[in-house]
Amino acid sequence: MLSNGWGHEFRHKSAEKFNLDIPEMEVRHKKNVEKYEEGDLALDEYLDEVVFYQKRSFTHEMFRDFMFSLTTPHRDVIELFKKLKAEYRLKIAAVSNEASELNEYRIDKFKLDEFVDFLFHPALFI
Repeated sequence: MLSNGWGHEFRHKSAEKFNLDIPEMEVRHKKNVEKYEEGDLALDEYLDEVVFYQKRSFTHEMFRDFMFSLTTPHRDVIELFKKLKAEYRLKIAAVSNEASELNEYRIDKFKLDEFVDFLFHPALFI
């Protein structure tokens, strides 16, 4: 229903915007992504490890805002789910492997909780 939340394309766009070394960012991301996605690292803690391990000319908030802004909806898919739900009285379940803060942002921003009945996140099952 939505674009990839924090995949390599979005990490690279963020690195380019903030003039970060992409290979270094990817190495640091790989070391921390599992803990981040499982909820063992909050977003700011993850960013401390991946981006803010040295002094930067931008803030956590600036980086987070850009990171979140990259998420886009697949409106045709969302409308299809809404139509199917209404027409056939279906229950809709969604699974996300995004970390909590990004997942919450995406649910709020695109009002997924208005038509998705069950939202599952892997961290809930660990």
